[in-house]
Amino acid sequence: MSAPQTLADWLAHCAAMHPKSMDLSLERTVEVARRLDIRFAMPVITVGGTNGKGSTCAMLESIARAAGYHTGLYQKPELVHFEERCRIDGQSVTADDLIPHFQAVEAARGEITLTVFEFTTLAIVRLLSRSPLDVLILEVGLGGRFDSVNAFDSDCSIITSVDLDHMEFLGPDRESIGFEKAHIMRKGCPAIVSDPVPPASVLRVAEAIGADLWLVGRDFNHAGDRQQWGWSGSGRRFHGLAYPALRGANQLLNAAGAIAALESLRSRLPISAQAIRSGLAAVDLPGRFQIVPGQPALVLDVAHNPQAVAALAVNLDAMGFFPRTHAVFGAMRDKDIPALLARMAPLVDVWHCCDLPTSRAARAEDLLALVRDAAAARPGGPGGMNGLVQAHAHASPGQALRAAAAGADPADRIVVFGSFYTVGGVLKEGLPRLTAAHVG
Repeated sequence: MSAPQTLADWLAHCAAMHPKSMDLSLERTVEVARRLDIRFAMPVITVGGTNGKGSTCAMLESIARAAGYHTGLYQKPELVHFEERCRIDGQSVTADDLIPHFQAVEAARGEITLTVFEFTTLAIVRLLSRSPLDVLILEVGLGGRFDSVNAFDSDCSIITSVDLDHMEFLGPDRESIGFEKAHIMRKGCPAIVSDPVPPASVLRVAEAIGADLWLVGRDFNHAGDRQQWGWSGSGRRFHGLAYPALRGANQLLNAAGAIAALESLRSRLPISAQAIRSGLAAVDLPGRFQIVPGQPALVLDVAHNPQAVAALAVNLDAMGFFPRTHAVFGAMRDKDIPALLARMAPLVDVWHCCDLPTSRAARAEDLLALVRDAAAARPGGPGGMNGLVQAHAHASPGQALRAAAAGADPADRIVVFGSFYTVGGVLKEGLPRLTAAHVG
């Protein structure tokens, strides 16, 4: 068999290597990283949690760039192109940039079989470790204790909100999940917890390993009015901050955690108040309550667990009046889909369920049945007294969006949610700009 040549070839090679797509363990990644001699000359910030990781990483990157620093970011998953996972100075690297590092991992692994996530993490982290950066931000994938990112020591860790997700791997409740996520903390290093009600397991792990724990509400705080907000910590305050450009009810908590992390590294990475203001004003992260102007309005949100969908529902409710809301919905079958639908059913008038291009996804026809069950359980909702609801099945997110747009009036809105694959599916051909075909 000839050696892989393109990035697509390498990704296919990785997918065929290990018998499991997910095999939670650190040993393989740690050993291959040792063989690759991966080291960091810059401060490393690791970001874990259930929701808010991507937003927190984006804010860290944007603030550090506004301060004049060269940044590296490993984020996941991508919306459209794999290269989105690796960013330097705010720009995705190219496939050609990545290929030499895939080759290096292949040469170093020897007899070790790696999962796709392990292999790609090693390749991306090797690229970033060899780049002239001032700060490196690593987003944890699943959990923390056995996630491949945890094979690398960090100078500061952040744990965002902890909620129920991936329960088949992480445990049945917040305490179990918090225990897994807490293991990204390191002895003597700042550990920022931006969850206002963290599981007790997070606090116990921090104490057991001797982490320098920073809790929101105890070690740092935020407060504000409709115009501006402020952050305060031990001996340091920032006033007159603009609200983050990322929309959503939880973004201030994410911003507060990002500022706390940068403050904890102040001796190595000093940040001015103006850099914080500029960075928060400029931060951009597609697919996180992203509102695309048009007729009808389009909302893109990768929310895929009950906590994130609950936040999406609150944000939608705060948008103002729309005659009708149309939903494009696709989800993984291992998610708590009835809980997701229960949150959204009171807000949605027309559902467009879609298949997704992965074997993990629920079928659109199965989603239709669950949508109808959710409508029947809420007789006062949009479905009416008999629990009837307009719902349609489609072969792809793109087809679902086109059908939703065709059936919408200019003053309506369309919300796309349920999975990175759902949002990514409508972004494959670029950011949609909708123009209603008719007036109802």
